[in-house]
Amino acid sequence: MMQLDKMNEMLLQTPERKYEKATQNLVSCFSTDPFGPLVTIFEQRGLLTERISEELKQGEEYWALERKLCHALINEEEILIDDVMKAIHLKSFDYRVLNLLLYQLQGAKAEELHMEFLSVSEFLVEVSDDLYDYEDDVLENNFNVLRMFIRIYGASTAPAMLAKCITEAESKYTSLLELLDPKLSLSYQRRCVEATKEGGKVSGNPLGTWCFPTVIQDEELYRSNLKSDTS
Repeated sequence: MMQLDKMNEMLLQTPERKYEKATQNLVSCFSTDPFGPLVTIFEQRGLLTERISEELKQGEEYWALERKLCHALINEEEILIDDVMKAIHLKSFDYRVLNLLLYQLQGAKAEELHMEFLSVSEFLVEVSDDLYDYEDDVLENNFNVLRMFIRIYGASTAPAMLAKCITEAESKYTSLLELLDPKLSLSYQRRCVEATKEGGKVSGNPLGTWCFPTVIQDEELYRSNLKSDTS
């Protein structure tokens, strides 16, 4: 899944004329059942469920939406907030597939409360990653929620609008965390603290601190300047 994700990002970076054949090969990969081999393995091992199949379909939907949004950004076309929010939630499909596989391997039914909690946690992680990778994503024209918010709301308003989404998600995260089994809740929070420290951050917040990068108002100029510096 990670390899397919990287291949999809390559479609956003590949110049159309110079690498036309490579682009056609990548497009072909995504138009002819990209998860086919993986699904076959799951079926052979008795792991495939309707829910896992649905998550894989959502993965394909995310990649298509990523291509649509990033092409719109480059071509200065309209971007809808509904598409952006849908994309950021779909983006974690691979984590959900792995979680569902763990349930299958244990012969257990997926706990809906756990899945809902993890969905909110995944959203916060994806946003955090996008803030950290912002400059690289601008350079490579990858999907990035802050990039999209800047296009929709403008450079001065976008950080505040995204911060509002984060606050709402954190509130839901806290509410769902309180509903979990106390042992599981404590274990999860400890792991969050460990992961935060492993990432080089120390914070009282188990999710870490939120650090917004400097907004890039002119992406094309930013990319041109970096290319000039490296040439």
